[in-house]
Order: sequence, then structure tokens, then C-alpha cells
Amino acid sequence: IYSPLVILITSSAPYRSLFSQFPLVLSQVHPKLSSKEDALQYIEELILLLLSMLCQAQPRTVLDVEERVQKSFPHPIDKWAIADAQAAIEKRKRRNPLALPVDKIHPLLKEVLGYKIDHQVSVYIVAVLEYISADILKLAGNYVRNIRHYEISQQDIKVAMCADKVLMDMFHQDEEDISGFPLIDEEPSVSGEQMYYDLVKTFMAEVRQYLRDLNLIIKVFREPFVSNTKLFSHHDVENIFSRIVDIQELTVKLLGLIEDTVEMTDEGSPHPLVGSCFEDLAEELAFDPYESYAQDVLRTGFHDHFLTIITRALCVKQSIGEGFKEAVQYVLPRLLLTPVYHCLHYFEILKQLEEKSEDEEDKECLKQAITALLNLQSSMERICSKSLAKRRLSESACRFYSQQMKGKHLAIKKMNEIQKNIDGWEGKDIGQCCNEFIMEGTLTRVGAKHERHIFLFDGLMICCKSNHGQPRLPGSSAAEYRLKEKFFMRKVQINDKDDTGEYRHAFEIILKDGNSVVFAAKSAEEKSSWMAALISLQYRSTLERMLDLSLLQEEKEEQMRLPDPEVYRFAEPDSEENVVFEENVQSKSGIPIIKAGTVTKLIERLTYHMYADPNFVRTFLTTYRSFCKPQELLTLLMERFDIPEPKPTEADQFAIENGDQPLSAELKRFRKEYVQPVQLRVLNVCRHWVEHHFYDFERDAELLVRLEDFIAMVRGKAMRKWVESITKIIQRKKQAQANGPSHNITFESSPPPIEWHISKPGQTETFDLMTLHPIEIARQLTLLESDFYRAVQPSELVGSVWTKEDKELNSPNLLRMIRHTTNLTLWFEKCIVETENLEERALVVTRIIEILQVFQELNNFNGVLEVVSAMNSSPVYRLDHTFEQIPSRQRKILEEAHELSEDHYKKYLAKLRSINPPCVPFFGIYLTNILKTEEGNPDFLKRHGKDLINFSKRRKVAEITGEIQQYQNQPYCLRVENDIRFFENLNPMEDKMEKEFADYLFNKSLEIEPRNVRSLPRFPKKYSYPLKSPGVRPSIVRPGTMRHPTPLQNEPRKISYSRIPDSETESATSAPNSPRTPLTPPPASAASSSTDICSVFDSPQGPSSPLHSSRGIHMFPELVFVLLEEMVVRASCTCAASENTLLHLDFPLSSSVFSSADSDTIFAPVSLPPGPR
Repeated sequence: IYSPLVILITSSAPYRSLFSQFPLVLSQVHPKLSSKEDALQYIEELILLLLSMLCQAQPRTVLDVEERVQKSFPHPIDKWAIADAQAAIEKRKRRNPLALPVDKIHPLLKEVLGYKIDHQVSVYIVAVLEYISADILKLAGNYVRNIRHYEISQQDIKVAMCADKVLMDMFHQDEEDISGFPLIDEEPSVSGEQMYYDLVKTFMAEVRQYLRDLNLIIKVFREPFVSNTKLFSHHDVENIFSRIVDIQELTVKLLGLIEDTVEMTDEGSPHPLVGSCFEDLAEELAFDPYESYAQDVLRTGFHDHFLTIITRALCVKQSIGEGFKEAVQYVLPRLLLTPVYHCLHYFEILKQLEEKSEDEEDKECLKQAITALLNLQSSMERICSKSLAKRRLSESACRFYSQQMKGKHLAIKKMNEIQKNIDGWEGKDIGQCCNEFIMEGTLTRVGAKHERHIFLFDGLMICCKSNHGQPRLPGSSAAEYRLKEKFFMRKVQINDKDDTGEYRHAFEIILKDGNSVVFAAKSAEEKSSWMAALISLQYRSTLERMLDLSLLQEEKEEQMRLPDPEVYRFAEPDSEENVVFEENVQSKSGIPIIKAGTVTKLIERLTYHMYADPNFVRTFLTTYRSFCKPQELLTLLMERFDIPEPKPTEADQFAIENGDQPLSAELKRFRKEYVQPVQLRVLNVCRHWVEHHFYDFERDAELLVRLEDFIAMVRGKAMRKWVESITKIIQRKKQAQANGPSHNITFESSPPPIEWHISKPGQTETFDLMTLHPIEIARQLTLLESDFYRAVQPSELVGSVWTKEDKELNSPNLLRMIRHTTNLTLWFEKCIVETENLEERALVVTRIIEILQVFQELNNFNGVLEVVSAMNSSPVYRLDHTFEQIPSRQRKILEEAHELSEDHYKKYLAKLRSINPPCVPFFGIYLTNILKTEEGNPDFLKRHGKDLINFSKRRKVAEITGEIQQYQNQPYCLRVENDIRFFENLNPMEDKMEKEFADYLFNKSLEIEPRNVRSLPRFPKKYSYPLKSPGVRPSIVRPGTMRHPTPLQNEPRKISYSRIPDSETESATSAPNSPRTPLTPPPASAASSSTDICSVFDSPQGPSSPLHSSRGIHMFPELVFVLLEEMVVRASCTCAASENTLLHLDFPLSSSVFSSADSDTIFAPVSLPPGPR
């Protein structure tokens, strides 16, 4: 293997970069699974090894490659790989059917081989490589789905390959065993402790696996009997397979109902209500086929009659595939028992679900289903008690597929117990080369006539001698068995032996070196059990591939006919002109992620018939208003729901005219696999819409009337419960709307009492900053701001609608929060500068810092940054004499709070992610990220001259709004004091215009602390009562009610957002690049909404601001003047185009500011960060 050619290929960097299309191959075989990087690298290593093996023969023609495949590949994978490669050559003439890049591999093959190679040969080689990679990924994906995971890892591939004889023979022919991937000992899940939803998920996984068993019986075993009418009559087929097709149809229907129920479950519901699924089918007597099936396959003489039928054409069965005759003789009878055991399992699962259900209606449905199935249950138990030995459902003799979903820990425990019980064990542990234990028993070794106790695993057959009756020396092993020999299952062949005079009930194990061992069972039944297990292990991978091939062929042949796109626009095929998907990106569930599309395609994928995408539904309903109005969305959903039937072909039309109905089967499939899933998902979207975005209907009464009329017209039993669900939600929302917002929240503990200081309850005329307790001011402000924060809806943010013309209509809650934040910041500034006396002013600043302390304790980050913004404002920041009077501890608290906003809010983000709700995050950073995403990404993408909605941009915005929402659920356990909530109506500007008020504050600041004076003017005291602080310790201290702010994390988590390209041309209509870029306020004529202008969100903070510096900035007045002038010009352009901008300068733009030669005149009004004081 390690020839120079192999080394050259496997070490070639170009080759390693060519197989990046493996995720595409995976999406073709398992659309709902994804893969880890190590899995793709391992696949790449295997395929490169395979490529080197094909190139060793120096192929020059397609026949050379085909001959090499026949010699190197084990049977039957060789003929399937050749068939795929030949099909690829034929299709290549029309278009490229392969996922792997032939055009890139072809020149590299010429370079490695050293001679010119025909392009058809390259296509053939690449097709073989792609087939094998798909085969490996298909096998690994089946294993991953069995253990209910959604991502394939390298270990998953190795474990799955270990159980597949064909692939092991191909890649590991000369290795004794494959180790290095021991099973992970997972925590056991006690079935008795499973909750309802866990039971449902486990049951769904079991039903999917059971459905694959049924398909194996029907597609692989039954099909040769049905198609060979000369050898097998219809009566023969019915005698063997009975009503297996009816049972398969029932299973598909039941699984579909349960999946729809899980998908449509209300978020407020404790669990999916699957009781109605069983009740509906039980009332229809849909489970009755199980009774007649059990009677047929368990009747006396069934096995003998079965053997009589299958011996009619052994040559025909053997020609289907190697080992097929043995599989029919030994594996099929065991497989035919699977439906019997599964039916008995239904009765058990229904009882478990009834016990665990928390919904009374669902409990009643389950009880009715159990009652309706009582007759069937008694019949099945009677039939089984007469004809069937008691076996567990998971017994290996009764199932074909590995039950990995039952838990790896059980397999590990069993294998460890067996190994400890075998004396003389050598080599790797059993768990390193096996995945599961199959069976054990006693067999006689023919020839030596010794009895051997056999342990059969999926990878090993261990033969032991019993230690029973043997004398044991002191200190010897207490093991029950002694190892005699072991066989690797992938290195042996199983051969059936006919009964002779020498032995009966025997079978032969043939080793690779030609030697063989014959074992004999005690009875024909025991032999059948051993042969069933051994043959299923040997040919399991072959039969699985036969099933996959059959299902794929069926899918190709029976393509569903859809309505004409001219009649039903949602049936238009996908193309680059109407939908674009993210490249090499899939969701965890394997669903392709839409990058851009027309609104029609977005609606189609929103209600797609092949799969449900809950994440897409959430993102769409959050962001759709940026490209579609609510009335338009409802119209599209109604149009999507009303699906016309496909037009008959000319041949079908002729048959219909003659009285035939050739379309009946196709129509049945169309209604079942297209119409019903689409209509259910339309109703699901409507349910999510009214549940989470009812404000659309509150703003437009006609929209709600249309929706109610639409769902009232929906007919059909399957739709009834979804219509009822939507109706209940609407009624609940209407009732809540009529009753007003509810503040009745129950907490685990009672809220702390109200803290009072100088002002007492009822003395509202005396309420002020210095008369109220700082703890209570912070608490009531936190409650108020928490209400404001929790009221903001995602629709108020998408599309930056809070900056647009209809902002009052589209973003009322967000604007209310912005105005409150602005007013509170200005009120703090006003309280400081209007306190003329220096000592009193220092106490006022100290009191505000104490409020900040309580904000920190309550995790009110919005309040913290309100205080920081007030302290950094132009009128307050320059009050050096005042800050000198502040105690050092309070100054340090203020500086630490300011650090939260430095370095792009790095410490704030770390703090936010380190605490538990409730909290009030700083909204400004979310608005910053949304603005950057909105302005830095186009609304539409150009494809072939057509504009497609850029949904990738909407998804990024939805991720930000999702982070906002995760902090909106937890309220504060605090008591509302309505009298202190006067902060809700603060109006510090009174009747002043913005510029006038800003000038007033700054002039007042100059008045109380003039520039360039050694001693400050003296002012009388403002307050007639003592200003001593009551402190920030509650009067009643309870555990956890007040503590120092939690330390910041050393390594904060990073967040990312879309950046605006630096090269992007600024337009007059675009929003500013960053909320830290100061802009001028609108003209006086536009001051009607002046309270929106000087928001705390606008303060230029952090190093990104051109003005960020310590007081050393005064050394470069000319440079800063130029920077300021440039920003003002840019800001004026923006504001001239739109009054509705959020971000503005926090200083007045009077002519005196820029006309004075005194540098302090320039810089004093500017909001500078505090720096070292």
C-alpha cells in the first residue's frame, strides 16, 4: 500500500483541497444531518487512500479502472460502484452529475500518473470515489440517527464502519482489529424517570427504525416474490407476508401525525399532545391489520410452509445477491416477527404516556385510545401466548438493526462483565472492536466433540470452555469461562450445513486461510437462532445497501407531479433567479439555509412540504415587515394554502374520458405528501404569528378579521385541532387586550419593603433626588426601565424603523425608552448644575453615584450608563472642583462604571453574560449593531438582473433581537411604589428647545465654576434639610439583597456583528456609521420631538471617538478643531436629509463655541470621558 505513488497522492496539498464538496455529498444522502471537521478529514483520508489504490494499476482506459475496481472492491459494492460510474459517464455528455470537482482532479491525475489520461477515465474514477464517500456517509448517518444525534463525527464513522463487513474489507483487509475508538460510557437514562416529551422522542426514533425494518421486508425481501409471478402466486405472497403493506402504511401515517403534533406544539404547552394521534387511528380501526398478521405468521405450520415456498427457486434468490438465499431462509422469519412485538409495544407506550401526561384532554385521548385497543390487545396476547415464546422487544434474534439508541452504557457494561468472566483473555478489550453484544449459548464443536460456550458480538465470536466442575487452586481466577479461541466476524464466512449421519443442526465457520470450524446446535430452532444472528451480521451491510438502492430508485421513478407554476406560483422550480442558499452552511438539523430569495420562494420555504424549519419561521415573522406588509403576508399564506390539483397528462386525460382513473394513486400521494404538509405548516405559521406577534393584529383590526375568516373556512379532520389552537390563542390575546397589562406576578419570596428617607409616604410634593432614599430611587427606576425594556418588540428594531418617518407608529416602546433615558440623564445633569453651593453639589453628585451603586447591584446596566453619561456630559464633566470634593471610594466606583463602555463595551458584555436575569441591558449597543448590520448590508441581492430579498441580512438582525428577547422574560421581585414613579413623566427641559436647554446647562456650569479662577464664587445653600446620605444598605438586610457588584470576567465572550465596508460611499439618506459618531441636532423648526435628540445612546465614548483622550488633548487644539469641524459638516449633511436620526452631538453649536480663541471654550462643552481626575 505504501508505494511512492500512494505517498505522493496522500501528501499532495492540491488533492487535500479538492474534496471540500463532501458536505454536499452528505446533504444528498442525509439532508438533515451535518458533519464535524474531523469527520470530513477522515473521509478525505479514506478517499485519498482509495484513489491511490485505483491509480496503482496505471489505468489508461475506463476498462482498466473497472477491472481494478472488480479486483479490489469486495462484493457487492463493486458492481454498484461500477454502475454509478457508468451512469456518470453517460450523464457527463449532458451535464455534470457529480458533486466532486472532476475538472480540478483531472489535471492532477495527469501530473501524478505522469502521462496524459482521457477525461472520461477521470470522470469514472471520481464517480467511484464519490459513490464510496456517499456510502460511508450514508452508513455513518444511519448510525448517528439511531443514537438520535444530528452531527457526524470521526468516531461515528469509525464505529459505523466497524460494523460493516464490506467497508472493513475494503479499507482494513490486513488488520487484526480496529481500535482507537472506544465507546463513550454515557450516563444511563432510567426509562422509569423519563418525562412525557422524552417518551415521545424515544418512541419517534423507535418508529423510524421500525419503519426501516418494514421497508426492508417489503422492498428487499417481498419484491422478488411479487415480481416473479411464474414461481410465486399471489396466494404464496400473502401466505408469507400477510398484511405487511397495510401495517407499513399505518406506521407512516402514525409517524406523520406525531411529527405534525410535535411541530405544532404550543410553546406554553407542557409537552406535545400525541394522544389524539392514537385515538383517531384507533377509532378508525387502523390497528386491526396487526391481528390478522399475527394469526398468519404465528399459525401452526407457517415455518414449514414458508420453507416449502422459498425452496422453489434457490438459483433465482441467489442471483439477486450473495447471501440472499441464506438471508431469506434465516433472517426473514425473524424479521417477520418484528411487527408482532412492535404492536405489543404500542400497548406499553400508551400506558406510559397516560401516566406521564400533564394535560387532562391529552390524558382522556390516551385513555380512549387504550379502551379502543383493548380487544386488539387481548387478541394479540392470546395469539402470542399460544404460538410465541416470551421475548423482550429488544432481543437480538427478533430484530435486524443494532439498537444503539437504547444507550451505549448498557453495551459497555455487558461487554466488560463478559470479559472479566473469561480467564486467559488476551489482546484488545472487547469494547474496542465491538459495539454490541448479540447472544450467547452452548454449541458442540464437531470433530473434537467438545462443548463450547459461545459469546457472539457484532465484531467477535468468542469460544470458551466452562470452568464449572473444575477444581480450583487457592488464588486462581474466579472466572466462569476459559478462552479457547476467537474469530473476527469480518474475516469469516458462514456456511450452512445440511443434516448428515455425522452431525445435525450444524453450520460451518470458514476462515480466510481456508481452515474451517463446524459447530452443531442441539435443535433446529437453536440452529435457526444462531444462523439468523450470524447471517444478519455477515450480510447486514449488503441488505442495507439493497434497501437504500431500492428506495432511491423508487424516489427517482415516482417523482411527484405538482400544479403548473402558471396556476400555482409556489410550484415554480428553484433556480438562481428566485432563491440562493448559503454555500457549505447548514443548520444543525441539516436544513439548507436561505441566503436570498423572492418573497414567493421565502413563503414556499416557510411552509415547505418536505421539512419544517422552526428557526426560519421565527426569523421570518420577526423580520418580514422590512420587505412585506402584514396584509400582504396573510394574502400570500391564504394563496399558499389553496393548492390546486396537478393537471393530468394527455394519456391520463384520455383514460379519464374512457372512464378510468389513472391519477387516483398519484392524487392520493400528492394530497398526502404535498397538500397536507403545506396546509399544516401554513396553519403553524399563523399560530406562531398570533402567539408571538399579535401586535400586528392589534394595529390592524381588518387583518384579524381576515385571519379569523380564513381559519373558519378550513375544513378537514386533520386540521381541526390546529384551527382550535389558533382560535384559543386569539381569544386569549383579545381577553388580555381588553383587561389591560397584568402586573400580577408570583415570586418565590416576598419583595423587600419600600425604603424611605426624609420624605415619607404620601408627601409627594417633597419628593426629590435628596429627600428620597437612593435605594428606592434606584429600585423604582429599575422597575420602570425593566417595564420599558420588556415592552420593546422585535418589529420595532428591524429595518431601523425607529429612525424612519413612521417611527411613532412602528417603534412606540423603543422611543419611550429612549426618551426616558434621555430625560433622566438630563435631569441628573440639571440637579447637579442647579445646586450652586459647592458642598451641596458634591453631596448631590455623591448621591447620584450611590444610585449607580444600587443600579449595579440590581444589574440595571441601562441605569448605570445613564449616570455615566450624565457625569460625562459637557456641563458636568468640567466641574473639577466638585469632583475633588467626592470621596475617593465614590470616585473609584464611577471610574469602574465608566470602564464598562471602553474598548467597544468589552467589560460590559463580559459582565452581562456573567450574571443571571433579571437585568436591564444597555439598549444602545443593540441599536449600534442593528444600525451597522442594516446600513452595511444591502436589502436586495442582484442575481441575473433580478432583485432577491437579502434574507441573510434579516437573519443577522434577528440574532440581535433574539439576544434582546432572552433578557425580557424575568421580572424583578420588587414592590412598585406608584408615587415614586413620577420619574416616568420627567420633563427637565420644560418648555425650552433643545439648543436653549443645552446652553442653559452649560452657562449654569460656567456660572458655578468659572474658568481660570483660583477661588470659586460663594453661593447660598439651596436645601433647608440635612443632606447626609442614608447609605445604600437596606434597613432589613436579607441574604442576597445587597452585595458588592460581582467581579468582571477575565476572558469575556466575544460578540460579532456585520461591519460597514470603509469604502462604502456615504449617502444623504443613510444612517451614521456608528452611534458614537456625533451629529448635529435638527433645525429649530423640527424641535417638536426634541426629547428624542440628546439620547444617552449618543454619547461619544470609547476609543473609536476622535475625541477620546485624557486632558492632554488640549495640547493639540488645531487638530481637534479640524476633527470637530469635519464631523459637524458630515452630521449637518445627514440631518439635512432626515430629521429622524437618533445620534447627535451632546453640546450646543452656538457661534461662540468656535469663535473664541480660548481652547477651553472649544472643548468644555464636549462630552469627554472622565480620564484620570
